[in-house]
Amino acid sequence: MFQEQKIKEIARQIRRDIVTMIHAAGSGHPGGSLSAADLLATLYFTDQFRCDPSSPNWAERDRFILSKGHTAPVIYSVLARRGFFPPEELLTLRRFGSRLQGHPKKDATPGLDCSSGSLGQGLSIANGIAFALQRRGSDARVYCLMGDGELQEGQVWEAAMFAPQHGLDNICALVDYNNVQLDGRVDEIKEVQPLREKWEAFRWNVIETDGHDVSAIYSAYQAARACKGRPTVILAQCVKGKGVSYMENSAKWHGTAPNDEEYAQAMAELEVEA
Repeated sequence: MFQEQKIKEIARQIRRDIVTMIHAAGSGHPGGSLSAADLLATLYFTDQFRCDPSSPNWAERDRFILSKGHTAPVIYSVLARRGFFPPEELLTLRRFGSRLQGHPKKDATPGLDCSSGSLGQGLSIANGIAFALQRRGSDARVYCLMGDGELQEGQVWEAAMFAPQHGLDNICALVDYNNVQLDGRVDEIKEVQPLREKWEAFRWNVIETDGHDVSAIYSAYQAARACKGRPTVILAQCVKGKGVSYMENSAKWHGTAPNDEEYAQAMAELEVEA
C-alpha cells in the first residue's frame, strides 16, 4: 500500500545511491537518473507494481522498460533496494565484469525486463510485451519510462499509433519531462510541446502530474490502472538533477560524474529530509 513518508525516504536513498555509484565509477548520467527517482520509488515500492525478487522471471510479473537506458543508475538502485541483488553491488557500476553496465543489459542484471540504450525504442518493445500479455490473457502490466528529449525520435510516435489500435490498456508510458537533454533545453533544441494534445490525438489517455509529488504520482498510477480500452501516458513534470542543487536544471549534469568536493556537497544535501 501507499505510505507517503516511506516512499519519500526511499526516493532519497535512491538519489544517494545514484550520486554514490556515479562518483565511484567516475562516469555516468546523474541528471536524468535523479529526476526519475520519485516516479520509480512510487511504482516499485507500493502495490502498483507486481514482482518477486526471489523469482525475477516470474511469468505473471509486471514489466518495466527503461527506454532512456543511459539513466541505468536509477533502475539499478531501485532493483537493489527492492531485493533483486545486494546494494553493495551498486559500487561496481561500469566496472569491468560488473553486472551493472553503463546501459541496462537484461541477461546480466536480475530484475531487468529489457536491454536498452538506443533512444526511441522502448515504447515499441513495451508494446510488443503488452500485446503478448493481452493475447495470453494475463493481467500483468507494462510500464515504459522515456525522456522528453527522446520524444524527438520518430519511432516513439510510430509506437504511439500501435497501442491504441490494439486497445493495450495494460501499458502505461511515463514521460520524465524535465526539459533538459544532452546539450541544452528541449524547447530550444527541438520543441516537443504540446504534449497533451499530441498524445490525445494518438488516442491515449493522458494524465499530467508533478513528477516529484509521490502522492500525486501514486494517484496517477491508480488512474492509469483504472482506464480501460486504451493505453495511458503519464506526463510527469520533473526537474533534471532533482535533489542536488548545483545539478538541477543543468545540461552539464546530463552525463558528468561529480568530483570529490561535489560528491560531498551532494551527499550533504541528500541527507536533509525534504
